[in-house]
Amino acid sequence: MAASMGKTVSRANGAALSASPFLRACRREPLPSPPVWLMRQAGRYMREYREIRERTPFLALCKNPDLVAEVTVFAAERLGVDAAIIFSDLLLPAEALGFRLTYPKGEGPAIDPPLRTAAGLGRLREPQIEADLGYVLEAIRRTRAALPGHLPLIGFAGAPFTLASYLIEGGGSTGYRHTKSFMYRDPGAWEDLMRRLVRLTADYLNAQVAAGAQAVQIFDSWVGCLSPLDYRDFVLPHVRSLVGAVTPGTPVILFGTQTGPLLKQMRTCGATVIGVDWRVDLLEAWDIVGEAGLMGNLDPAVLFAPRKEVVRRTRELLARASSRPGWIFNLGHGILPQTPVENVLALVETVHAWGGPR
Repeated sequence: MAASMGKTVSRANGAALSASPFLRACRREPLPSPPVWLMRQAGRYMREYREIRERTPFLALCKNPDLVAEVTVFAAERLGVDAAIIFSDLLLPAEALGFRLTYPKGEGPAIDPPLRTAAGLGRLREPQIEADLGYVLEAIRRTRAALPGHLPLIGFAGAPFTLASYLIEGGGSTGYRHTKSFMYRDPGAWEDLMRRLVRLTADYLNAQVAAGAQAVQIFDSWVGCLSPLDYRDFVLPHVRSLVGAVTPGTPVILFGTQTGPLLKQMRTCGATVIGVDWRVDLLEAWDIVGEAGLMGNLDPAVLFAPRKEVVRRTRELLARASSRPGWIFNLGHGILPQTPVENVLALVETVHAWGGPR
């Protein structure tokens, strides 16, 4: 993997970046075919990534700027996508708040001790972005230097609701009982927590932009568990505050899963692009979000089908939506482990071939 990086050491080229298909799509400019990048495009489905993980624990990898740059650049080059996304994890800010973050082998993330009461807010630290998360910023700087000058780099963070849910649940959840109980039981404490997370996340995203990211994505992976009324009352105002605090001129992608019932409200948050999963019809979602761009939304499981079917399904989605400006082709969630690399390559090649030479 490391050898591939030496070929691409360069500085970001402002004019070339601005003309990139990804940033043009963010501006909703007409394109012959949509740009394509994939969530978790650096991950366990790649043999080279697995080899690094065999000798490097996950958190240690996230905190090693050289390795982060290596896996980020390698994945973008190997797949030939139209944007790179920094290799990181949305829970890293939990440590900056004073929580213990671990990834037990074979399990999901664990946060200790979970935040279960209003009194627990008193133990939250006030994060210092450079001191607490400087390794992410350094990874962005090194990745930006190593990427081709025309290829945009996406930074990211977890949305306030999703990060709050992890802190309260102490890890993964299915019913989000503790989170919703906290929210319903003490709306004032919930408001306090969300405002703190908005401030932290805005500072974090803006530091990523200053370090060299051309766009940012906000992952609200768990917000689909809420009713539209709860989203309106407990979450939407904070998403609006966060999006409004991002460095002006920076494209902001807001992505969530199972958010079909929430799209009417999500469209009002000010995000440049709304990302949707495969559970919603792409064109119906677009009719709802209106003037925003749209990102998505091929089912990641399609990539386990025979190559011919992967190509057919990709072309089917392209035939439906490629004429609309502002579309970024992506999966409806991240690439799954054990996904055949050759099928990922077939997807990217099919998207690029759709509109002729780029």
